[in-house]
Parts: sequence; C-alpha cells; structure tokens
Amino acid sequence: MYQLPPIAVKKEKEKIIGFLKKTLREQNKKKVVLGMSGGIDSTTSFYLLKEAVDPENILIAHLYYFQSKLKNFINSLKKANIPNKNIHELSIKNSVDDLMKILNIPSEDRIRLGNIMARIRMIMLYDFAKKNNALVLGTEDKSEFLLGYFTRFGDEASDIEPIRHLYKTQIYQLAKYLGIPKKIVNLKSSPGLWPGHTAEKELGFSYEEADRILFLHKDKNMSIEKIKELGFPNAQKISDWTRRNSFKHHLPYIVK
Repeated sequence: MYQLPPIAVKKEKEKIIGFLKKTLREQNKKKVVLGMSGGIDSTTSFYLLKEAVDPENILIAHLYYFQSKLKNFINSLKKANIPNKNIHELSIKNSVDDLMKILNIPSEDRIRLGNIMARIRMIMLYDFAKKNNALVLGTEDKSEFLLGYFTRFGDEASDIEPIRHLYKTQIYQLAKYLGIPKKIVNLKSSPGLWPGHTAEKELGFSYEEADRILFLHKDKNMSIEKIKELGFPNAQKISDWTRRNSFKHHLPYIVK
C-alpha cells in the first residue's frame, strides 16, 4: 500500500527554526507563549522553539481541565532551562464549568464542552501574550488542519504556526529526530476533551491512513475513486470529513 514520502528531518528542523527566528525579528518580538498539553504536537513545537528563542523568552502555559500532566514534560522544560516563573500550570475547570452553567450546556454535550475548553484556553494564552508583549505559538499539524479537526477561535487561533505544513505522521518522524522522550512519542494523540478521549477514536480512522489519503488527494490531486482502487477503504469517509469541515477555512463570509 502507498506510503507517505519521508521528510528530510534535519533540513526540516533548520527550516522551521529559521522561520521562527525570522518571524519574531520581522514582528519585533522576543517572547513567545506556548500552550503545552504534553502531546506530540505541542512537545515537538517546544523542541523547535527552544532552538530559536532564549529560555527566558519562552512562556509555557499548561491549561488543564481534568488533571495536570505537567509531570510528563517538566524534565524537558528543566533541561531547556525554562525559568520556573515562566511555567504556568493552571486549571481551567472552574471557568469552563461556570460558563457551562451560564449557557445551560448539559455535561453530556461533549462537543460544546470541548469548544468551551479550547476557547477559554485561547483567551488565557492571548492574555499571557498581551501581558508579556509576546506572540502565541500554534501547534496545529496539516492533518488536523485539512480535516478541520479543531475549534474555530480556539485551538486553531495563533500568531505563528511552525508545524502546520507537516502531516501528523511526519511530526512523529521529526519528533524522533529531535530526541523527544518515547513516552510522549508513543502517546495516542488526544485533544483531552473527555476521559479516554483519543483523536483516532473520535475520527474513526488512523492518522497513518488519513495522511496517506490526504496526501494523494490534496497534494497529488488524485481522485477519491482512484485512491479507493489503491486499497484505501476509508478514502470516502476521510474525504467527507474534509468536505464537511471545509467551511472553517473560509470564515467569515463577507459581502463581495
């Protein structure tokens, strides 16, 4: 079965680090805020960021709802010499629960709950950025972007996107090259919006399969029917995901 072409990891690392330095220089900014969940995307983004920005100019925000996962990546922060005063470990539970009550959102409505969580996190990240004259670093990959697997004005809101041009499986390649701990590389990708939540369970297909199909369809302009013939039974399902969420890439609609 067709495999996604591997990336040149060393060249990719250097390109992204150069992009970060250039963007900060052009925007006359020194500080960067990173919302770090401890997953593969945010950790990879951090490992790249620490090569481009001095430790005292990196602000880390771990904004959790269920329980803190800071212990999973605190060693990486310490090894990078991130000052303790720059590490913010904060629960968003009270803010989310209060807003759920105000809006009369039932707790079993997981989608609305997840949207509230993502948007409250972004409010906090942008407040940190305003307070510190910083830019917010996004952690979205190309797979999530194409699938529309994000909350509008929530986890997709950012000032800089260092890894959005890479598919999820390519992020794993880069993460291994960067020396990210195996316990993080081996974690199932999860937005963490409810206990046991994984992206692949919600999507109904694996990122490995999705990336191959998305690459053939979006990068190589191959039809879904042709992709099916190559042995991808979920090609239509994945195409439907992208089509259903494509409106997210065109908002707001304006008068022309």
